[in-house]
Amino acid sequence: MTSPHPDGTVPFRATLGRSVRLFTAFRKEQSDPAFFYGLLARDTVAQLRSYTPLDGRLVVDVGGGPGYFADALRSEGARCLCVDADAHEMTLHGREADTNAVQGSALDLPLRTGSVDVCFSSNVLEHVPDRSRMADEMVRVTRPGGLVYLSYTLWLSPWGGHETSPWHYLGGSYAAERFARKNGRRPKNDFGRTMYAAYAKETLRWLRGRDDVDVVDLRPRYLPTWTRPIVHVPLLREIVTWNLLLVLRKR
Repeated sequence: MTSPHPDGTVPFRATLGRSVRLFTAFRKEQSDPAFFYGLLARDTVAQLRSYTPLDGRLVVDVGGGPGYFADALRSEGARCLCVDADAHEMTLHGREADTNAVQGSALDLPLRTGSVDVCFSSNVLEHVPDRSRMADEMVRVTRPGGLVYLSYTLWLSPWGGHETSPWHYLGGSYAAERFARKNGRRPKNDFGRTMYAAYAKETLRWLRGRDDVDVVDLRPRYLPTWTRPIVHVPLLREIVTWNLLLVLRKR
């Protein structure tokens, strides 16, 4: 039996049952986004709490959109600021814009160097054309001793093309054009415009080139703990990992 923390909460555990719950909920992303994103946000914040205290900490949510993660972070006592490049994203699903949000690019965060305790980003990296620059910016704004939580969907995973999957395996442009022909509109996640091919190898190469961060964790975000070694197996990791999570401590 899992013992609770002193504050009464149950420690986070990445079990197979959790993976099943997440992937089952994922089926409701389109029909009931509030349910899916609310559940994912609570799960993610529980995971984040296993790496760092959140009460009283200043957390920036890069690409926070409609603010589901911000809500979950604030429920744990964090002071959360959302940064998103698209004002429309901040009011998705009928939600009101967060008063503690600013419009700005993940490639040039409107924050001072070393100004936040935790720099957080969930499933945004695959939507920017310069992924190394976004990762650089996340490290830059984090204070020494602070935490970077960076998670993104891998291009060769089953959901790599997002709503154009699995046709992205035949090429991102082909998948986007096929979606447009079938639905009479461009996909929201339009390859080469709002979505790019993000790989584990490029981020791991970026990580090896940094001497100002320590790796706290490197794992498949949604999968059980025992799948962690997969991220060290070239090619297999690109497909099986699904969503890569890097947790870094700034020196």
